Amino acid sequence: IGGSAFRFLGAGERLAGEFEAGKIQPILVTILIALILFSWSIFALSGAGVVALLPFTKWILMAVSIVLIIRALGFSLLKPYFPENSMKFWLISSGICFVMGIAHLYGVMSLWNQL
Repeated sequence: IGGSAFRFLGAGERLAGEFEAGKIQPILVTILIALILFSWSIFALSGAGVVALLPFTKWILMAVSIVLIIRALGFSLLKPYFPENSMKFWLISSGICFVMGIAHLYGVMSLWNQL
C-alpha cells in the first residue's frame, strides 16, 4: 500500500522514501522477513501436530524462541544501527517478538518429549 505503510509501521523515512523512489530493497527486505516468519510458522504448526512432523522441529522451535526473545529484549542494542526507526516501531515490534517468543517457548517445552 505504499510508503505510507512503511511510515505507519515505523520502519523509518529512509525505507519509505526508497520504496517511493522505486527501489527494490524495501520490497526485498519485507519479503525476506515474511519468508522467515512463514517458515517459522510451518515449524510451529509441525510442533503443534497440525502438519507432518518436520526434521529438527524441537531444536528449530527452541532456536526460534531464543531469537525472538533476544530480539525483544535487546532492541536497545539494535536501535543505533537503525536510527530512523521510530520508538513506536521498536516497542510494537519488540512486544510482538516477545509474545511470539514466549508462546513458542511454552509450546516447545510443553511438547518436548513428543517432538
